[in-house]
Amino acid sequence: MNKTIIQTTNAPAAVGPYSQAVKVGNMLYLSGQIPLRPDGNLETGDIKAQTTQVLKNLKAVLEAGGSSLHHVVKCTCFLSDMNNFVPFNEVYATFFTTDYPARSTFQVARLPRDVLVEVEAIAIAE
Repeated sequence: MNKTIIQTTNAPAAVGPYSQAVKVGNMLYLSGQIPLRPDGNLETGDIKAQTTQVLKNLKAVLEAGGSSLHHVVKCTCFLSDMNNFVPFNEVYATFFTTDYPARSTFQVARLPRDVLVEVEAIAIAE
């Protein structure tokens, strides 16, 4: 089975040796997104502002891969502080409004560029 590398300028470019997403068959595997804007500048606001940027990035990569937030089947979420869980969920629920994907959420010691949140996803592509 062939794989297709997904790349869009509507989300930040990869900052290392990885792809924004890889499509295999009708499945789309998205790399973790941190709150970088598409221009490469970091969203330095609170957890709500950073989560909003992360999910906008995921949405843009999903669309570039022929998918959408509605087709996400699994998210893995990384928080630098579990005390941000409630405000993170408040923003998350504005992007994923029905038929929620499966999800795991972890507190981690540190994230790239010392951000507060990173989210990766697996989705069905059309």
